[in-house]
Amino acid sequence: MKLVIEKVSKLYGSFSALSNIEVSLDNGVYGLLGPNGAGKTTLMRIMTDLLKPSGGRVLLDGVDISVLGAEFRRRLGYLPQDFGFYPNYTAEQFLMYIARLKGLGKAEAKRQTAELLEMVGLAEKRGQQMKALSGGQRQRVGIAQALLGDPDILVLDEPTAGLDPEERIRFRGIISNLSRQKTVLLSTHIVSDLEAVAHEIILLKKGVIIDVEKPHELLRKIEGKVFSLTVPVEKEFEFASKYRCSNIMSEGASVVLRIVSDEKPHETAIPMAPNMEDLYVYYFK
Repeated sequence: MKLVIEKVSKLYGSFSALSNIEVSLDNGVYGLLGPNGAGKTTLMRIMTDLLKPSGGRVLLDGVDISVLGAEFRRRLGYLPQDFGFYPNYTAEQFLMYIARLKGLGKAEAKRQTAELLEMVGLAEKRGQQMKALSGGQRQRVGIAQALLGDPDILVLDEPTAGLDPEERIRFRGIISNLSRQKTVLLSTHIVSDLEAVAHEIILLKKGVIIDVEKPHELLRKIEGKVFSLTVPVEKEFEFASKYRCSNIMSEGASVVLRIVSDEKPHETAIPMAPNMEDLYVYYFK
């Protein structure tokens, strides 16, 4: 199975939200990384056939998804950034409702609902109303509804928002296991999640793809551009305003700055191995 985004653009009047996007997705996890306003959600809505592009098309195995229609939606699981739900439905009732909308028979809907509630760690909360669940628990229900029907393609917009560290680890395990047979596109600002599960990362800036690479290859490109610099507290503003900083840590009368720069910021600066937060700062800050 191959999902191809072919020269996709999206205009809102004279504003270009996306420009000539081209990328091919096979089985595996693809991370979509970019700042707010980069066009990530617009791209995801086009990929799920919820929004028509101004130019270009999205192909599944060579066929335009707008032509496939219901057949494409049957193979798709989607978690939008803010998914809607009926607050008085229990978690189980909500998943059963979504399962029937996806065309599952009653017995199959019940089986998958039970399995997915167990998978996301909510089996004991199945009878609790959605409005009574915590934000992280509701997000886990959202992840479960995207998995109903065993879709071939998963598009997940900020799926780890509101999840605590334990829940995020559980989510990463789920996605890692699923990615062997599915195409997963995952957008998140929590870059450590992408570093943990993404096979490739798509860097999107101002509606344009600036790079598509494996995480370690992207990090290799900024080797020699990350430094640790310890300065007196009174010098913090001078360096923090001049350089991009991915971290600032106070140590008594001193401050340790993690600086991302093409040039060594000071003769006492110590080179550091780059991480994904450094990468985000380098390209987007």
